[in-house]
Amino acid sequence: MKLIIKTKGHCDFINLTEKIKELLDCSEVKDGVVLVFVKGTTAAITIMEDELGIFEDLRNVLEKIAPGKADYKHHLKWGDNNGAGHIKSALLKPEILIPLEKGKLCLGAWQQIILIDFDEKPREREIIVKVIKTY
Repeated sequence: MKLIIKTKGHCDFINLTEKIKELLDCSEVKDGVVLVFVKGTTAAITIMEDELGIFEDLRNVLEKIAPGKADYKHHLKWGDNNGAGHIKSALLKPEILIPLEKGKLCLGAWQQIILIDFDEKPREREIIVKVIKTY
């Protein structure tokens, strides 16, 4: 299963939770794990609260770690300016694994599946969703 998501870039936060739940309605697997993976090296998948303040807080923390205006050697290779995006996505990772019980994601009350696009421009992101049965 997959989703195609249009992003704005520049640390765009997109809640995928409901879209993934809709995909799971079509799955015959009711107990197992769900793998959510974003293709690309300037985006990440994480679990966090869907709240603008925490998005801004995370954006600020990551900007301190990998400032967008810094001089990255990566920029010399491709002539782009997304070196910070590569570092930020590497820190958060492109995938998460979530338990599935009785056809429902085992998420806490405030946990949401969030795609973050760190690239310097809008993109179309492919999200791969795999449901793996456990015994």
